[in-house]
Amino acid sequence: MKNLLSLKHAVLATALASALPALAGVPLNNLEGVGGVAFNPLAYTAGQNADKDSLTNGLGSILSKPQAGAWYVHLGDDNINWWSFGVAETFGQRLELSYGYELIRLGPQAPLGLTDTKEISKHNLGAKLLVVRENEGGYNFIPAVAVGSIWKTTDYNVVPGSHRAGFDYYAVATKLITQTPLPVLISGGLLDTDEEVTGVLGHNPDHDLTWFANIDVLPTSYLATGFEYKDGARFDNGVKNANYWDAHVAWFVNPHLTLVGAYTYTGHDYTDSTRLGLGGGVVLSAQYAF
Repeated sequence: MKNLLSLKHAVLATALASALPALAGVPLNNLEGVGGVAFNPLAYTAGQNADKDSLTNGLGSILSKPQAGAWYVHLGDDNINWWSFGVAETFGQRLELSYGYELIRLGPQAPLGLTDTKEISKHNLGAKLLVVRENEGGYNFIPAVAVGSIWKTTDYNVVPGSHRAGFDYYAVATKLITQTPLPVLISGGLLDTDEEVTGVLGHNPDHDLTWFANIDVLPTSYLATGFEYKDGARFDNGVKNANYWDAHVAWFVNPHLTLVGAYTYTGHDYTDSTRLGLGGGVVLSAQYAF
């Protein structure tokens, strides 16, 4: 019986390892449009590689098929509704370019006591370069490694001295481990950022180096469940972002469609610049890879 269970797990791990690159959900388009999970990027680039016999007219090795994702976040602590839509395309199986649009509708209490707006728009332009492929050179212990940048702009900055636009820079490593009883996807990286609440509330004059991490367990070829963490940036002028986390479940409905449900916590209070956050609540997402 023990040998039979081991064989079953080995077959499952092998099937997942071969299926994951073809599934729409690996990676998702995150809230900023970048290939990742909800908040964090993954080293994997977005989009499935097109077949050379398809309508791409032989460009399958140059252009990926596009990938898009939509998010809805309801942060019930302050009755905030947060929508996001993102798209991404990968060139030469190495360079991912992405765009994300976010619309945040605030509750009765405006950020930092201001009352001149109840709706914030944010735009994100991302570029990610896959430096090392997963299992490069046939070595199974090699993770995928990527570096990237996101230019972000918001139409609302609340902290005196902050700006409406800024850049994030990151490095991230991602690995699917199939030697465990169930396949595990782990990812982690460093983020150099000036964001105030992911840039929704503006960009600080200073930058801070933070870290982020993800872990997902894949009990079947169509289901993943995991946890995501993002360390909040802290700046010399006293502005501090809260730490973010979410617990999520992703259902790979078919090779094109992925559905996600999660609970997230993004901090304590957006009325205090020493602990900037938007509260906690439910998250829903639909992702589609063409």
